[in-house]
Amino acid sequence: MNKEKTQKNLIDERLETERLLLLPISMKYCDDIFREFTKEVTVYMYPRAAEDVSETEEFINCSIDDLKNGSSLQMIVLLKNNQEFLGCAGLHRANTKTPEFGIWLKKSAQGQDFGQETINALKKWADENLAYDYLLYPVADKNLASRKIPEALGGKIAKEYDQVGLGGNAYHCLEYRIYPVEK
Repeated sequence: MNKEKTQKNLIDERLETERLLLLPISMKYCDDIFREFTKEVTVYMYPRAAEDVSETEEFINCSIDDLKNGSSLQMIVLLKNNQEFLGCAGLHRANTKTPEFGIWLKKSAQGQDFGQETINALKKWADENLAYDYLLYPVADKNLASRKIPEALGGKIAKEYDQVGLGGNAYHCLEYRIYPVEK
């Protein structure tokens, strides 16, 4: 594939790792997302937990549109062996020179390196499919587990700022830059 061309429809993308399956977001996972994207999970995130399932439906519909127009690779994260729903991950603004990672895992899936495995798969996909300057990974400074993800990929803090999430949660954000693999 010519990486200089704008990525088009991403609705059929599918990524696999040793333990995980990443599938394009779909309404099939609406109830899982609504149930697992909780206030506790979003404490260090800009988005807030949905108060009504219609908000989750709207998020999924917008994400599907973004997949179709190539502006975002929004994936559902599943355990490969039994298809258990673990969370969502994405590469937002995939059609720009500075795409941004986003990830959340349900509480019971945290602390098992699923986040690292997921972001590694998305980074590999970006290296193979996109012409980017660097990938952004914004993370709350107190979210030490999540900070290990960009650091393991050689990411360096390029910017810091205070953030107030949509749920009213205030935190200090570190914005990592992760560069393409040299070929």
